[in-house]
Amino acid sequence: MAHKLYQRTVKGAVRFCIAGAMLSLSGCITVNLIQPPGPVQETVLSGTGDGKVLLLDLSGVIASQDRDGIIPQPNMLATFKEELSRAAKDDKVKAVVVRVNSPGGTVTASDILYHELKTFKAAKRVPVVISMMDVAASGGYYLAMAGDSVLVHPSTVTGSIGVIMLTVNARGLLEKVGVEANAITSGPRKDMGSPFRMMTPEEKAIFQSVIDSFYQRFLTVVQEGRPNLSAEQIKKLADGRIYSGEQAKAAGLVDDIGYLEEAIEQAKKKAGLKEARVVTYRRPGEYQNNIYSHALQGTGSGFASLANIDLLSMVRGGTPQFMYLWMP
Repeated sequence: MAHKLYQRTVKGAVRFCIAGAMLSLSGCITVNLIQPPGPVQETVLSGTGDGKVLLLDLSGVIASQDRDGIIPQPNMLATFKEELSRAAKDDKVKAVVVRVNSPGGTVTASDILYHELKTFKAAKRVPVVISMMDVAASGGYYLAMAGDSVLVHPSTVTGSIGVIMLTVNARGLLEKVGVEANAITSGPRKDMGSPFRMMTPEEKAIFQSVIDSFYQRFLTVVQEGRPNLSAEQIKKLADGRIYSGEQAKAAGLVDDIGYLEEAIEQAKKKAGLKEARVVTYRRPGEYQNNIYSHALQGTGSGFASLANIDLLSMVRGGTPQFMYLWMP
C-alpha cells in the first residue's frame, strides 16, 4: 500500500498529514518543533546570597533591525529595554554589569542604548559597571559612558570616537552598462546623497554640518562620562583613532584594566555585597552556564554582524546612514 507524507511549516509548527488506503480516516497532527521567542527568564550563573548582580550583554553591531533567522529575534534595543525593565522591578538586583562587545552602529541606536541605561541607573540607583570585551569602539564606547566605571580587557580595542557617513557613487558603473537613473524632486537638495550622481560641494557641506552636530553630541557624552578629562583633552583623543586597553587606561578613557570576573567583583563591592548571585536573562532555548556563555552564542559580535546594517542598500539606492561605527 502506498503512503504519502506531507510536511509543512507554519509559524514555528510542523504539521504532518498522513493519508493512505489502509486508513479509513485521514488527519493531521501538529508538533511544535520550533519554540517561538518568549519573554526573558532569569538564570543563575554563579554565587550565593540574597542580592543579585545582573550580567547583561550587548554584542554585535548596534542597530534597530530585528535579527533575521529561522526564528526572528527581537532587535538589540527591544531586548535591552526588556531586560532593564525586568531588572527595575526586581528589588534583589543590587548591581549591573554590562558586557560590551561591539564596533558601534547607527547614531540613533547607540544613543538610545545610552539613554536607556542612564535612565535605568537614575531610577534604580544601583551601580553599573561596564566590561569591554574584544571591541568596544565608537558606538560601543558611546554607550559605555552611561556606566559608573569602565573596565577593559588587556586586549580590548576601544576608542574610535567620531562619526562616519558612507555613500556610494555608482554613476560610472551604470554608464558602462547603459543604465541611466532619473529623479524628479521638489527641490534641488531632495536627492542629495544619491548613489546615481556626484555630490556637489554644497551638499557635502550640508552633510558635514550634520556630522559635526552628531560629533559634538558624542563629545558631550564623553565629557559627562569622563569628568576627569577636559574638553580639550577629549577633543585631542577623539580624532577617530582606536586604542588598546593599556592606551585607553593611560589616556583616561577607561577606569581600569580587568577581566569580566573583576568587573563583577567591583560591582559587588560598589553595591556593598559580600556574597551575591550572578544572574542573567535568557530566552527559552538559550543555554547559559557561565559568565561567558551568551557572548559565545550566535548573537553576531564584532565584524561578523555588520550584516545588521545593510551597507549594500546604498548601492541599490538606499539612504546614507550616519554611524558611530569603527569599520576599517
